[in-house]
Amino acid sequence: MNNDCDEDRLTAAEQLAAYDPRAAAEACLAVASDDGVGDEVRLSAAELLPALDPRAAAQACLAIASDDGVGDEVRLSAAELLPALDPRAAAQACLAIASDDGVGDEVRLSAAKLISAPTAH
Repeated sequence: MNNDCDEDRLTAAEQLAAYDPRAAAEACLAVASDDGVGDEVRLSAAELLPALDPRAAAQACLAIASDDGVGDEVRLSAAELLPALDPRAAAQACLAIASDDGVGDEVRLSAAKLISAPTAH
């Protein structure tokens, strides 16, 4: 994993957003879904997506939250973005975190609470 290269990909996607939002969304989704990219960069890419393509944002967040190779807090952060984007994906992501015994107890509890939290639509 090359963090400079990962950051460059994210920066390019951010710059592309002003000219071609669809291409920027595709670039952000590629970064967010790439398990070879650092966790924080993946999350940053996913955080850019709601303004570009909410459906792609949900896909990216679900990919991050469901990836047991990603740090617990980053997985939870991705899951926390989902209720506003896709309640079903949010439930799926939270269930993946809450049922993963490799995740810390506090994060698992937070994910379980997020499943039962009402969504504002």
